[in-house]
Amino acid sequence: MKETIVNSSGNVFVDLGYSPDEAAVLQMRADLMADLRKVLKARKLTQARAAEILGISQSRVSDLVRGKWERFSLEMLITLATRAGMNVTLKKAA
Repeated sequence: MKETIVNSSGNVFVDLGYSPDEAAVLQMRADLMADLRKVLKARKLTQARAAEILGISQSRVSDLVRGKWERFSLEMLITLATRAGMNVTLKKAA
């Protein structure tokens, strides 16, 4: 059986059939969540300590660490990133 290879659009959510505007928000959420997880890991924070810093429950930190992006709005992820000391900005498309 021969497989067909399809080039990515550059946004996995577009590739999955989401509209371009919804895909952009989903991609931002996924990227921001990944960056937050990297910061928490680099600081070697326990989930309990991360919860204190972020102002959320330990179970919410667990959701964050496990990549449950559907449980976090873009606004909430921006708030958490700011609490973690990250500088969140949008880049203009080239």
